[in-house]
Amino acid sequence: MSYVKITRPRHAVALVTLDRPERMNAMAFDVMVPLRDALEELSFDNSVRVVVLTGAGDGFCSGADLVDPGYLSIFDGLTMSGIARRALRVMDDVVKTMREMHQPVIAAINGAAIGGGFCLAMAADLRIAAEQAYFRAAGINNGLTAAELGLSFTLPRAVGSTRAFEIMLSGRDVQSEEAERIGIVSQRCAREELLERCYVLAERMTGYSQLGVELTKQLLWAGLEAGSMHSHINHEGHAQLFVRMTTRNFEEAIKARKEKRKPVFKD
Repeated sequence: MSYVKITRPRHAVALVTLDRPERMNAMAFDVMVPLRDALEELSFDNSVRVVVLTGAGDGFCSGADLVDPGYLSIFDGLTMSGIARRALRVMDDVVKTMREMHQPVIAAINGAAIGGGFCLAMAADLRIAAEQAYFRAAGINNGLTAAELGLSFTLPRAVGSTRAFEIMLSGRDVQSEEAERIGIVSQRCAREELLERCYVLAERMTGYSQLGVELTKQLLWAGLEAGSMHSHINHEGHAQLFVRMTTRNFEEAIKARKEKRKPVFKD
């Protein structure tokens, strides 16, 4: 049985659903490995321009599966320390895959995003939350660290270091209203409107150059890691020159504007 469901609700949009609602879509290995594999496959599906990630039922993802973490054949013959290292790699790969995907990933946060679920949400490029959604860096509540799966990298860059320190060290819940106000999510809405909000945003992006959108995503992430504006601005400039000089997109945009129609970018 697969706990990851892929559908195509709109043209050029793939919806990836964590489908184990009875466990709040917890991060068991038999959920996360299929999720990683699904994302890797979608990344090279050139008919998909935007990916939406959500959870089935009332929760987005509740983090570590406390009932059954699952078992993978890659653990065979290993000691506990070896299994722990393999397990860490599996979870890290999910986050890295989301970031490396060619397409923008929109997280539709339909409910609780706890622990690793919070990390998963922050690994997406964009987040829209239902009113019932909330976020918790739960590792600290469980006697561990709140810093896992890249959260201590992604959260400060979204909300600033002061807020990130407070959220992660206190282990408190961040409700959707606050999440929108401080920048964890860009929008919040009623749960029944959540996917439609994501699709509207996705369809707007699909109207632009595929190459332009892909490079913009890559440059935004690269900018978060850049050592200086001087070094990063060169990357931006070369990407812009590449699209400008190797496509007719700019000419099409000018022509479409004069003809009062939407441009059709063929890259």
